[in-house]
Amino acid sequence: MKSRISTLAVPVGVVGIVMLLVVPLPAAMLDFLIVFNIAMSLVVLLTSMYVKRPLDFSVFPSLLLVLTLFRLGLNVASTRLVLRDGYAGEAIGAFGNIVVGGSLVIGLVIFLILVVIQFAVITNGAGRVAEVGARFTLDAMPGKQMAIDADLNAGLIDEATARQRRADVAAEADFYGAMDGGSKFVKGDAIAGIIITIVNLIGGFAVGMMQMSLSPQESIEKFSMLTIGDGLVSQIPALLLSVSTGIIVTRATASEDMGTTASRQLGQSRIALLIAGSAAIMLALVPGLPKVPFVLVGAVLLIAGQRVGAKEKAELAQAEAGPAQLEPGAPEPDSPEALMDQMRVHALEIQLAPDLVDLVGSGTEQDLLARVRGLRRKVAMDLGLVIPPVRTRDSVDLPRSTYVVKIAGVEVGRGEAPPGRLLALGDNLDHLMGTPVREPVFGLAGRWIPAEVRAQAELSGATVVDRVSVLVTHLGSIISANAPRLLSREDVRILVDNVKQLDRAVVDELVPGLLSLGEVQRVLHGLLAERVSIRDLPRILEGLTLRAKVSTDPEGLIEAARGALGPAIAAPYAEDGVLRVVTLEPLLEQHLVEQRRPGDEGMILAVDPDRLERMIGSLRRRLAEVEHGGHEAVVACAPALRPALRRTVATALPLVPVLSYSEVTCAPLQVEAVGVVSDAAQVAA
Repeated sequence: MKSRISTLAVPVGVVGIVMLLVVPLPAAMLDFLIVFNIAMSLVVLLTSMYVKRPLDFSVFPSLLLVLTLFRLGLNVASTRLVLRDGYAGEAIGAFGNIVVGGSLVIGLVIFLILVVIQFAVITNGAGRVAEVGARFTLDAMPGKQMAIDADLNAGLIDEATARQRRADVAAEADFYGAMDGGSKFVKGDAIAGIIITIVNLIGGFAVGMMQMSLSPQESIEKFSMLTIGDGLVSQIPALLLSVSTGIIVTRATASEDMGTTASRQLGQSRIALLIAGSAAIMLALVPGLPKVPFVLVGAVLLIAGQRVGAKEKAELAQAEAGPAQLEPGAPEPDSPEALMDQMRVHALEIQLAPDLVDLVGSGTEQDLLARVRGLRRKVAMDLGLVIPPVRTRDSVDLPRSTYVVKIAGVEVGRGEAPPGRLLALGDNLDHLMGTPVREPVFGLAGRWIPAEVRAQAELSGATVVDRVSVLVTHLGSIISANAPRLLSREDVRILVDNVKQLDRAVVDELVPGLLSLGEVQRVLHGLLAERVSIRDLPRILEGLTLRAKVSTDPEGLIEAARGALGPAIAAPYAEDGVLRVVTLEPLLEQHLVEQRRPGDEGMILAVDPDRLERMIGSLRRRLAEVEHGGHEAVVACAPALRPALRRTVATALPLVPVLSYSEVTCAPLQVEAVGVVSDAAQVAA
C-alpha cells in the first residue's frame, strides 16, 4: 500500500499543480499549500546538506522542476485571489504585515533585497558551477570508464563492482547535465517572481480604485501589503531551493555529510584558530566597537584552538610510542628467530623505495595491500592458482620512486611510481608537463604528470592512471608470466586435497598409485606456462588418470590434460563467439611433423635454421595483419605437432598461443581462418 501511494504521489501532485493554474482556489486551501511549499523547500535544503555525495540525491533536478512549477502555480492562484477579493488568506496577510511593519518603503526594500540575493548571487553562481561541472564531468567520462576497465583487468574489482561503477559514472554525467538545465529553471523562476510582483502592484492599484472604490492611498497600502506578502511566500521557498542547488553542485564526493566535513576541516589547523581568536579579542580594544561579542567569539576560537593542539600532541605521542613498543612475545631484533625470518626467501615480494611507502595504507582506493588482495582473487579466478601472500617492504638501496618485484628472491620486474604524479597514456602528450616514460606492461608511450594537471590530460584524450594501478597492473603481468614458478609442491597438495573432498574417487585412483604429486605438479606447470587455467582441476586429473595408465611421459600427460579441458582451452581467445586462427601450409606442416625429434624437455623440430626463420617471419606477418585489424588470432596445427611447434614458436613469439585442431574444433565457436603460414621458398613458388 505504501509503495502504491509513493508511486501515485508525484503524478497526482503534478496534475494538481496544473489545476492550480486554471481553477480558483479557496483562501484556506491556499494557506495550507503555502505552508507545505515552505516546508518542502526546507526539507530539500537540509537533505542537500546531509547527503554524502551528489548522486545520493539524484532526483534533485526533477524535484527542482516540480517544486518550481508548484510555486508558480501558487503565484497564479494567489494573484487571482488578491485581484479578485483583495484577500489571499492569512499566510500572505501575515507575511505582509510582519515585513511591512507599518512602512511600505521598508517592505519593498526588504523584498527587493531578497530578490537581489537570490537572482544576482546564488542563482547566477549555482548556474555557472552547474554548467562547468557538467562540461568537465562529460569530458572526464571516457577516462573514468577506462580506469574502471583497468581495475577490472587487474583483478582489483569484480564484474558486479565494475558494472556498478560504470552505472555511477553514467549517472553522474546525467546528473550534472540535468543540474545544468535545472539551474535555468531557478533563474527563470526568479525573473518570473519579479514580473509577477510588478503585475500585482500595478493591477492591484487599478482594481482598488476602479472596482473597490478605494482612494489612491488606500489602494496602494492594501495591495502593496498583499503583493509583498505574496512575493515573500514565493521568494522564501525559491531562496531555499536556490541555496540547495548551490550546495549540491558545489559538493565534492565525500564519505561524510556536509556538516561533519565542514567542522572537521575547519578545525584541522590550530594556528588558524588561535590567530582568528586573538584577532577578535584585539578588535574588542578598538574604541567604539562592541566589546562583549568580540571577546566571546575570540574566547571560543582560542578554546577550540587549544583543544585541537592537545589532540595533535596526543596523536604525535601515540605515533612516537607505537614503533618503540614490541608486541607481547615478539622476538628481539637480533634473536635467531628474527634473523631466520629475515633470511627466509619469500615466494613473491614487492620492495618500495622509501618515498613510496605512502602507497601502503593510504586509503581504500590507493591502498596497495588492498589492491594486491584483489589481484590475488583475480588470479585465482582466471588461472586457478592461489598465489602466496605478497610481502611488501621498503628498501633504502632502491633509487627514489622505484619499486622492484621479486620471485623467490630474484628480481623479475622494476618500475617507477613518482610521488604526487599520475601516469598519462596516449598520443601527443608533449604539451603536458612531466617526465616521458614507457609503460612497463604494454610498452605504451606515457608521461608522469603532476596530479594538478589531470583534468587537462583527460581533456586532451589521454588515459590517466594512478600510481597504485600502474604497480598492480605490472605485478599482475609478472604473475601471469611466472605462474609456474609460483605453484609449489605444497600448493599442489592443497589443491589436490580440496578436489579430494569433492571427488575422492578420481584422486585416489591417480595419486599416488599412477602419478606422484611431483608429476602432477609438472603437468600443471606445463599448463600454466601456456596460460591455461588449472581451475577445473577435477577434469584435469581425470584426463591424467586415463593417460597415466598408458604412459607417464610428461609431454603426453600435458596434452592429455589439455584434451580433458576441451573447449576451455580455446574459449578465452574468442571474440564475440568467433575464433580466428592462423594455420600452416599443408606441405610445410607435413614436413614439420616428419622433422620431430625427442629432446630433454619433449619433442623438438629439427628444421633448417634458415627455413625456420622464414616460417617465423611469415607467422609474424600474418599475426601483425590480424592485429592491425583490431583482432587476436591463435595458431592451429595438427595435435601431434602442437607441443614441438609451441616450443619453437615460443622462442620468438612467447605470447602467441598454439592450439591443436582438436582443441579448436571441440569448442562451440565459429572458426575463421585469417592466414596461412609458409616458408619463403613455397611462397615464391
